[in-house]
Amino acid sequence: MPGVAQTSVDEMLADARDAASLGVGGVLLFGIPDTKDANGSSAWDEKGPVHEAVRALKRELPELVVITDVCLCEYTDHGHCGILRDGHVDNDATLELLAREATSHAKAGADIVAPSDMMDGRVAVIRAALDKAGFGDTPIMSYAAKFAGGFYGPFREAAESAPKSGDRRGYQMDAANADEALREVFADIDEGADIVMVKPAGPFLDVITRVKSETRHPLAAYQVSSEFAMIQAAAERGWVDGDRAMMESLLGIRRAGADVIITYFARRAAALIKSGWEP
Repeated sequence: MPGVAQTSVDEMLADARDAASLGVGGVLLFGIPDTKDANGSSAWDEKGPVHEAVRALKRELPELVVITDVCLCEYTDHGHCGILRDGHVDNDATLELLAREATSHAKAGADIVAPSDMMDGRVAVIRAALDKAGFGDTPIMSYAAKFAGGFYGPFREAAESAPKSGDRRGYQMDAANADEALREVFADIDEGADIVMVKPAGPFLDVITRVKSETRHPLAAYQVSSEFAMIQAAAERGWVDGDRAMMESLLGIRRAGADVIITYFARRAAALIKSGWEP
């Protein structure tokens, strides 16, 4: 996507320095390993891309909040977020591996770990593993209401994480069922999530509002790759004012109740705000 690319650790540091100079408060890291296997074992490799990136960021930019995505989809050769058994994701068999990945990120220096896999019970297992390993103060930002759908395309291509068979409807949320999403959010809070997330953001502003009003919990919202791509494509064709559409989309997410917004527009939006932009 325009302005968005896979990067090496060195290139990532340059991007992070620029983001920090503009006032962006944190970064969320995803890794693409050299090798993939059925269990996603590269996810907890201490020499893997996420671990190397975390160490570099905490060394060079200690004030920047470093969040790591905890999932297996980028690391498995089948592209699913958990262990496959007879073509189906085995929820319980996946939990220990996610905890291992999260703990390895904390050891590397991550400020926050963010499980995005949508396995039931993973927040509790990760919390217990972090506490046992001496990382009781490491917060968990849970992808609590992550909806299945068609808005993830550009990211899945970039992260090389699209499932090779089937889809993720068995463990991600039904887009038509907001009540189920709220149950998932409350379950994650009960298990120890410090921040909960709604993803995607734009198509689910009503869910963001419900989660904030019904839980009063710290809330993140993820403006995903297709949301970015649609605004960008329309702007390139002259159909919308790109900067205005970008900022209004972010304002809508904030107005709906999000305390934290994760977006591919972060640096561009921060630069506009720093220059004195007003709605």
